[in-house]
Amino acid sequence: MHISDILASTPTTLSFEFFPPKTPEAVERLYETISQLEPYQPSFVSVTYGAGGGTREMTHDLVVRLKQTTELDPIPHLTCVCHQEGEIAEILERYAAAGVSNILALRGDPPTDRAGYDRSKDAFKYASDLVAYIRRFNDSKAHPDSRGFGIGVAGFPEGHPLTPNRLVEMDHLKAKIDAGADYICTQLFFDNHDFYDFRER
Repeated sequence: MHISDILASTPTTLSFEFFPPKTPEAVERLYETISQLEPYQPSFVSVTYGAGGGTREMTHDLVVRLKQTTELDPIPHLTCVCHQEGEIAEILERYAAAGVSNILALRGDPPTDRAGYDRSKDAFKYASDLVAYIRRFNDSKAHPDSRGFGIGVAGFPEGHPLTPNRLVEMDHLKAKIDAGADYICTQLFFDNHDFYDFRER
């Protein structure tokens, strides 16, 4: 189910976020935990992506396994850092084939373990570029749902550390919405007034 459908059907939601494990033993421990959480019937669960896509295969495997073996609705994080267009296309095709309904499209953090990493070689510079690409994938009707993926993007009520001011950050957010995003998922905030101000902008 698209997140926009979930938000339209209920005033409150419950979700969990999972970090892909790095060892086979940790994978099984995570699934044991998931089996204990599933009875709470979360509206969705999100699965993070490592810096520079470092845990991308773990993310893909976890998302597909959740979709195939549980009643949970997984939302994979997908970053454009360290990715070429063909890689993103393969990921989208895999998720579409598994029936994944939503994707959280992010720019992502540069890898910390790659000396000399050149961002200019990435196919997508900004999250808005990735959103536009996913929207084109949706338009191709390659997804079994005629609407394609529901596309989420990140919002920063307290501001983004790389953005000089919050008005500029809102311009960046608008670019992601204009590119085709369906909903905004905010970072954690500690002062509700930051969120209220963000919402009004």
